[in-house]
Amino acid sequence: MNLTRTLIIGNSGSGKSWLAERIAGSLQAPHLDLDLIHWEPGGFNVARGRERAIELAREAATGSSSWVIEGIYGWLAREVTSMTTALIWLCLDEAECAVNLKQRGVRRGGTDDSFNALLSWSETYRTREGSSSHSGHERLFNDFPGAKTCLRQRSEVTAFADLSSKL
Repeated sequence: MNLTRTLIIGNSGSGKSWLAERIAGSLQAPHLDLDLIHWEPGGFNVARGRERAIELAREAATGSSSWVIEGIYGWLAREVTSMTTALIWLCLDEAECAVNLKQRGVRRGGTDDSFNALLSWSETYRTREGSSSHSGHERLFNDFPGAKTCLRQRSEVTAFADLSSKL
């Protein structure tokens, strides 16, 4: 699998950032979390305008010959799939994602209230609708014509990270 331009999707707490950091380190490539594009600077309380977010995602994907982009936002991920060499879907059970989120804790200027909302939201991955849901990620994954893999267990994610470190 050519990981030169890797896109990682999955639920909140699935390990996208953790895996992206490891792959990016192996590639010596930039790592971009789509949260930094979706949200205005300063926290998770003001979403960036849709057109500007799309513009930033495209700029990130065209600004470097190799990269790792990760996030839950299927509508933003879809904007870079034409430049993606490998798609990885982390499709872990919601309960495991909640445990991971609790271990990680509040980050990037979040509050206890926003963190609790994130926990509740992550629990609805398979029941909610839209591009940031299980069904949205499944559509993106199925539509992607290139190399792709779906990892469903933490052990698979860890094994994939170990393999990618040997690039």
